[in-house]
Amino acid sequence: MPLVEEGRAKVNLTLRVIGRRVDGYHDLESLVAFADCADRLTLAPGAELKLITTGPLAGDCGETSDNLVLKAARLLAERVPGLKLGEFTLDKVLPVAAGIGGGSADAAAALRLLARLNGLAPDDPRLREVALLTGADVPVCLVSRASDMTGVGESLLPLSLPIMPCVLVNPRVPVATKDVFAALGLRSGELLVGASDVLQSSAWPQDGASLEDWVEALAENSNDLELPATRIQPVIGEVLAALNATNGAWLARMSGSGATCFAIYENTAEAQRGAQKIRLDHPQWWVHAGVLS
Repeated sequence: MPLVEEGRAKVNLTLRVIGRRVDGYHDLESLVAFADCADRLTLAPGAELKLITTGPLAGDCGETSDNLVLKAARLLAERVPGLKLGEFTLDKVLPVAAGIGGGSADAAAALRLLARLNGLAPDDPRLREVALLTGADVPVCLVSRASDMTGVGESLLPLSLPIMPCVLVNPRVPVATKDVFAALGLRSGELLVGASDVLQSSAWPQDGASLEDWVEALAENSNDLELPATRIQPVIGEVLAALNATNGAWLARMSGSGATCFAIYENTAEAQRGAQKIRLDHPQWWVHAGVLS
């Protein structure tokens, strides 16, 4: 029987760029939630490591040899002697280069599958090491739960979020993360915020806080990549305007480095109606109504 895991879409509710390190990576602080839409990854044990892509967005995945699923598997095989592998099948439904960590979620799902197949504990340090080497968003996707993420993605503080009714919209325009960070224009070793701001990291609501409390806290923060990403792809501004024009949208913002944007709603009925309006007005866009948690 093949093993199955889901790679849930990651949504950056906030994203603050602290600065650019001397090694070229950027230090971030981001509140990350996960949506109820996901790619599906299966693993059939076998002697050879392979990947097959299927699903509505399989054609957007690019060269299979570059896929993060295979990168993660190879990195883990270098660290775990005799690692059992096999054939992965990826059912791709999340848009690619979209700011919702689709490739990272797939790589994280591959690591969870390989851990199950090989009897590795979920907190095996080799899994965390490989996750970070595969990509900055892979560690948070590995745990796949709401977290305050800092550093280059390696430091995770789990958070308890209320269920957040949401709509995710992607205009089907890919945005390269490296281009967005380049548009920020930070030099190596340059801080974007002062040292005192770094020390005063966001104080999030306590466990059990209401959706309204959380939206108020989120509204006091932002996504520092929204402006540079919108300069690269002005359609992001159109997506945000479309979300803001729906009834009941409490907060609309871009996720990650774009171009996917989200809105949080008072209830799921409002979210469904908002998604329906956007689908009618923009039939070419990818739209998902659901919840974040």
